[in-house]
Amino acid sequence: MEGLTVRVKVSQGASLPEFGSSDAAGADLRAFLPDQPVILASGGGRALIPTGLILEIPQGYEGQVRPRSGLAAKYGLTVLNSPGTIDSDYRGEVKIILINHGSEDFVIHDGDRIAQLVIAPVIRSLFIPTTFTSSTQRGKGGFGSTGV
Repeated sequence: MEGLTVRVKVSQGASLPEFGSSDAAGADLRAFLPDQPVILASGGGRALIPTGLILEIPQGYEGQVRPRSGLAAKYGLTVLNSPGTIDSDYRGEVKIILINHGSEDFVIHDGDRIAQLVIAPVIRSLFIPTTFTSSTQRGKGGFGSTGV
């Protein structure tokens, strides 16, 4: 199956996003830390991790940055603003905000797989002011109002 073409400017020594399997939805993003590793302290340490990549995402699409489930399950490491959004008009280096919710410090080395990238279509909305909205069975019921 042929997919969408995304042009990528790759810093020397950085890695293109890679799919881990033939049916993977997300492509792995790797840390670009050629000078030294980054230590995320246990219990909430966070850092902005560079990837060495600049993406040219086609108009009408976005890049969604998501956590890697293995890092989350084994170490408590996740993407802080998950899912992060990379807009199609952004041309800066992609950096990943990681946080360590685990009980031990976590070291990120150059080339480590740190997040996943999903390219998805975007539907732009037209927001119009109104004096009322339609009623529903749920109404104003908020968090937990439909059950646990």
